[in-house]
This record gives sequence, structure tokens and C-alpha cells, in this order.
Amino acid sequence: MQRRKWRCRFRNVKTPNEPTHVIGICGGAVAGSEAARLFAERGAIAIVFEQNARPYGKIEDGLPRWHVKLREKEYARIDENLDRDGVLFVPLTRLGRDIAFSELRNELGLSAVVLATGAWRDRPLPIACIDRFVGRGLVYQNPLVYWFNHYPEPDYAGPKLEVPDAAIVVGGGLASIDVAKLLNIEVFGRALRERGIEVDAVTLEHVGIAETLAAHDLHAEDLGVEGCRLFYRRRMQDMPVANSPDPSPAQLEKLAATRVRIVEKVMRKYLVRLEECCVPVAPIDADGRLAGLVFRKTAVEGGRVRELAGSDFDARAPLVVSSIGSVPEPIEGIPIEGDLYRFDSTERGALIGVDGVFGLGNVLTGKGNIRDSRVNASVVAERVIENLLGVSELPDRVEELSDALHGEFRARAQPVVDGALSGEKLAPERVARVLERIRERWDEVGYAGDYRAWIEAR
Repeated sequence: MQRRKWRCRFRNVKTPNEPTHVIGICGGAVAGSEAARLFAERGAIAIVFEQNARPYGKIEDGLPRWHVKLREKEYARIDENLDRDGVLFVPLTRLGRDIAFSELRNELGLSAVVLATGAWRDRPLPIACIDRFVGRGLVYQNPLVYWFNHYPEPDYAGPKLEVPDAAIVVGGGLASIDVAKLLNIEVFGRALRERGIEVDAVTLEHVGIAETLAAHDLHAEDLGVEGCRLFYRRRMQDMPVANSPDPSPAQLEKLAATRVRIVEKVMRKYLVRLEECCVPVAPIDADGRLAGLVFRKTAVEGGRVRELAGSDFDARAPLVVSSIGSVPEPIEGIPIEGDLYRFDSTERGALIGVDGVFGLGNVLTGKGNIRDSRVNASVVAERVIENLLGVSELPDRVEELSDALHGEFRARAQPVVDGALSGEKLAPERVARVLERIRERWDEVGYAGDYRAWIEAR
């Protein structure tokens, strides 16, 4: 009787009668779900260990909540990948906390392990001892966006952040622009509500701050709002909002013009102020609280950034947001070099020094912005980037972007899947032991094996 119940709970996986590949995938978002689908299509059992209750990763927690259509589309595609024969979903199971890397590799003896855990640790702001100001005038991008996405929820119990006017953002990529937009949307939205003008964040992002103010015959000065400043170490034309592999001189010139055009649209629509060619060099300490940063001017020469001696200046602000990228979190047993895991290449993704372990997605590339790492240069056209940043005059390109995203990860996953499937197949009795361990973990987290019912309840 107990055996029949056990088999029923593994409704997506039948106990094999012959040796079978069993692959552990850590991370269930875009990269992990695409890998799971590919493994299942090739007859393997894919066990997806997801750190959160829901598997959507930075689609849910790193992409600002105004991307409603894209989020819904991505949720549906991830759900489709994970709710299929050959795939087992294991929620609330974080690698290094709830399950050790050594257990996956040694005790369970899986055929292979794929790390698709993403890049959730903010790259430290490069100023000595700056992190002493975290929570006292300094916040990093990942917790800020997480707060913004979830604080309107009735049951939100996470950290409470204050977003004051005239904040500073240090960065320069697509994620930094989203952070600057987020800050201004919060500040201008609050100022409008104080005047009795109700406008939600999604509408304010869609319509734009400048147009919303104009519709009420207002200017930023009327509200007493300065808005945030984005400090970038290079020039506007260098901002990585549009790229191309190995560009020719003519393509570089065109890229520079495209970048300027896109960034200027963002500045006009969302009233973001850009400070070019500046690097932070020291904190401004006001009785133990960060009150801004000392910046140094730079020059870009031959593609390199050179700091200019004697050009330091103070930029005071009630809040500093560091948005200079994200890196994987260190996990015991995983070799690391600098901020990144030690993979042999971004194409093959094999972990150096540990057989049968591969990386995929942000954990492999070291890029924490989902848009930086998910589409190739043939897809990152100006119209798509403008749509992502909210400054396109064309209809939403959600379908195009979603297709590109998943197509890109399927292509990147193929060599990883090939490498993983070169590992040992597990005999039926070994598979049964692995599945028994999964059943135990399901009991621990209260998961009954029905993916759709679990997601719908959350």
C-alpha cells in the first residue's frame, strides 16, 4: 500500500526498469527549466532543486514589477517546462543550505549536476569598508528590487526600505537604468499622491513621469522633486544597452549612436539625470551614516578608463544604490576564482576540478541582469531594448523577447546537456534510492508532488 502511494506521488516519473541518467539541476528559472526540459526529452530524469517556493528567479525578484506581460509569459513557459514527464520539482531547497553540494555529488551519486542558481550576490562597491553603511544610507540593487516588487503584497514581511528624493545610483548597465527608473517612480509617485493624484507604479512607468506631470500641468520643480542621478564611469555612448559581437569600426559608431539615443529617451521620459565619466573613490561619512560619495572624473582613451588626478568632487545624497552587477554566492565544495565559479568555458560550462558538474545561465556568465545574459546580439536590437526600457513607440515585443530568451538558453544548454549525459547511468535500485530521498525532502517542505497545485496556492 505504501509503495502504491509512493509511486503515485511521482506522477511525472516512472521507476525505470533499466539504467537511466538522473540529473540534478539547481535552480528552476529560465536556464534551469530549459535544461530540465531538454534532459527529459532525451529520456533522463531531471530533478530540479529550487531555493524558493516558486521557480521564477529573477523574472520574479529581479525584474521590476512593471514588466507585467513579460513576467506572465515567462511564468507560463517555466511552468510548462517543469510540469512535464521526466521532471521532478523540489521547492524550498537551497544548495548549500538545505542540501549540500557534496550530497548531490557523492551521497546521491547523480549522473551529473547542473548549476543554474543564477547570480544573486551583489558585486561589492569598490570602496574600502563601504559595506559598513549597508542599511545606513547604502543599499544594493538586488534587495532594493526585491523590496519594490513585493512590498505592495498584503503579507509582505521583508525589510522595509525608504526611498528618498535625490538618491545616487552607481552603475551603468540595463539593470542600473531600471534602478534609476524605480527610484524616480517611487519618489514622483509619492509626490503626486500627496497632491491627491493617484497613479500606480505600473501606470507611471508605462505613461512616463514627464508625460504624467504634463497631463496635470506640473513640472518636477512644482513638486519640489530633484530625482535621482546615475553615475557611470564611462560615456553615455559606452553604456552597454546595445551590443554586437566583434563589431567593425562602422558598427561601433552605429552602436554608440544607438546607445545615446536610447539613454536620452530614458532621461526624458523618466527624468533620470546621468553623470558621465565618474568613479566613486570614498564615502562621505556623517556620524556613521553614508551621506554621499566622493567621485573622481575619468577619461575614456582607447577603450580604457583613466582616472583624472585632482578631479575629485563630493556628491551628497540621502541614499546610495550600488548597481554594478551580481555574482554567484560561494558554496562549499564549488571551486571559485575571484567572484566566479571556475568553469572551463562559457560554452561547455564544465566545473574545473569536479567531474560531472556543469554551469548554465547567470551562474556561468557572472551576469546577474537577466537581460544581459539571456539574449544574443542578433536579438538585442534597438527596438527590443527600447521596449524593455519602456521607451519604445512600437507595440510590446514580449513574444519576440520570450522566444529569443528560451531559444538562446536551449542553444546554450545543448553542450551542457551533451556533457552531462556522458556521465554514468544509474541502475534502477540506485534511482529508487534517489527518489526516496526526494520523497523525504518533499515531506519536509510540505510538497505533495503536484506542481500546478503548489504554484496556484502561492
